[in-house]
Amino acid sequence: MNWPLEAFLSFLAAASFGVIFNTPRRTLLSCGLVGMTGWLIYRTGVIFLDDPVQATFAGAFGVALAAHLLAKKFKMPMIIFSVAGIIPLVPGSKAYNAMRNIVENNYLEAITFASEALMISGAVAMGLVFAEVLMQIVFKQMAKRVQKKIGMTQN
Repeated sequence: MNWPLEAFLSFLAAASFGVIFNTPRRTLLSCGLVGMTGWLIYRTGVIFLDDPVQATFAGAFGVALAAHLLAKKFKMPMIIFSVAGIIPLVPGSKAYNAMRNIVENNYLEAITFASEALMISGAVAMGLVFAEVLMQIVFKQMAKRVQKKIGMTQN
């Protein structure tokens, strides 16, 4: 698949889920951009890292960082952007194939798909959590600098 088409489709998927989740209209474009960013990071990671789990972690990390920045900009909760933005990274086809193979009594193939879906789901969660921790550290440092500046100007 080509990059512009993948970017458009991931934007469309994320923005569409934003509509389904009743996000405010003024944030739909941003939700789509967050999803597109995460997907393009994922695709780049798959090419360079050759591991979908690590690429998914990187994509989820990018989604969470973008969601934090947009949450600050729009003065809204981060979850508005991160939930819609993470949708393109969800391993739905792997989970579907795992269930399909279970129904067809092809258990070895099902275990392969299920374990990959589980690892990718874990990578999504870890990417979101690591970005949250990083942003909390950054925000704390910024608050300390502001407090220090305020203290210096009052003296």
